[in-house]
Amino acid sequence: MDQRKVDRARALARTIAEDVQSFADGYTTVAVERTICRLLGIDGVDENQVPLPNVVVDSLKAAGVLGQGVMFYMGNAMVATGKTPQEIAEAVAEGTYDLTKVAISSEKAVAAALQPIINGSIERIRARRNRREEYLRTLGEGPKPYLYIIVATGNIYEDVVQAEAGARQGADVIAVIRTTGQSLLDYVPYGATTEGFGGTYATQENFRIMRAALDKVGEEVGRYIRLCNYCSGLCMPEIAIMGAFEGLDVMLNDALYGILFRDINMQRTLVDQFFSRVINGFAGVIINTGEDNYLTTADAVEAAHTVLASDIINEQLALLAGLPEEQMGLGHAFEMDPMLTNGFLYELAQAQMTREIFPKATLKYMPPTKFMTGNIFRGHIQDALFNLVAIWTGQSLQLLGMLTEAILTPHMHDRYLSIENAQYIFNNAKHIGDEVEFKKDGIIQKRAQLVLEKADALLAEIEKDGLFSTIEQGKFGGVKRPKDGGHGLEGVCTKDDQYFNPFIPLMKEGAE
Repeated sequence: MDQRKVDRARALARTIAEDVQSFADGYTTVAVERTICRLLGIDGVDENQVPLPNVVVDSLKAAGVLGQGVMFYMGNAMVATGKTPQEIAEAVAEGTYDLTKVAISSEKAVAAALQPIINGSIERIRARRNRREEYLRTLGEGPKPYLYIIVATGNIYEDVVQAEAGARQGADVIAVIRTTGQSLLDYVPYGATTEGFGGTYATQENFRIMRAALDKVGEEVGRYIRLCNYCSGLCMPEIAIMGAFEGLDVMLNDALYGILFRDINMQRTLVDQFFSRVINGFAGVIINTGEDNYLTTADAVEAAHTVLASDIINEQLALLAGLPEEQMGLGHAFEMDPMLTNGFLYELAQAQMTREIFPKATLKYMPPTKFMTGNIFRGHIQDALFNLVAIWTGQSLQLLGMLTEAILTPHMHDRYLSIENAQYIFNNAKHIGDEVEFKKDGIIQKRAQLVLEKADALLAEIEKDGLFSTIEQGKFGGVKRPKDGGHGLEGVCTKDDQYFNPFIPLMKEGAE
């Protein structure tokens, strides 16, 4: 590849990302403010099962003062009452206290009242990160590519059974798929849940239950098992902080995915994404991005460059949030039509290209799904080719394909066959990437060069038009979304001059 084109692409993406960040810095959202509530120790629900962070933030929004930020009002209330944020939130829920009718205290008094709470949350997250690092030091972990499987029963307790079985079979990462539609809820359900459709609710208690189970089974099998969930959708930063508190390791965390595939307003989710990535960076969480999904709605040959362009933009957005490259699970996928002549060579070219462009990233490689037919024998071969590309090109997070894709939610024995498939290929071809060189100006090199060239050209267009306009034009995944449309725009507000959020500089500094 022409390194000059890679450098130019990054420079263009940096300009695009800085433009987005300049916009995001001027706004806050209901989700950001609810996240701050949680960082201040506010948890639980009112008598109507409404989460207390929602109660507090909704009261400020209804009064038209959310732009000053919950930190401002909660700090004043703490000085005035001597109570904790949790006690104040409970009083707001009971209707006995109005945050907006409190005498304004001095900045020094407010800061002094808030500082112990802020320190406590920072130390809580740091302790969780240290716990992970201690497990990795004492137990160790599986080799890369990590074997990544999903559970999705709807019942967290049944998910635990499935997750423990997967870990014993050899899985390194367990992803608990979030229930259908949760990304469009503007609140986080409370407590353990036993019902869900197409997945299980992402709640803090469910995170705690699964983390405890994976720690136990990890000690049993002698390696650390990573836990993955979703901090995307309308509660992106809230779920990020719940994951940070409960020791999650991997989070699907991508605004572009939510805009395109869940019709979440782009202004809302790009503001939310920044704070969520600041949190994930500090907590040591690997983020997964969703570029692989572009190839489910657009042709995987023709649209490959859009995946690369988006990955480069996501890299720059993550860097602005203080997220290290090693925590970037940038997404790409093995999604070409299996009947395509030389399709394997093209897939190999793109995977190698992605690894060379992002050498430090914990790349997330997605399996063939679009052309799964229900023929389990062909499907198992498609997954085997996907696994061969992964070990050849040094991928990091290998979401295993299932031979029963397009038929049913996989049974435990289906997962076992997929894990066995990957282990067999990863072992037998372990050093193939060190041994085989690519033919100069051959099919593989030329494919990578073409994709990079087209990505570079697309980034030049985006830099000229801006990311918002690019999304409106449908250049990613063939999906168009309006800047002022979609879900959640009403939850965005301009920051006032008095607005402050000390968690951002503290976390960005701590992630470095």
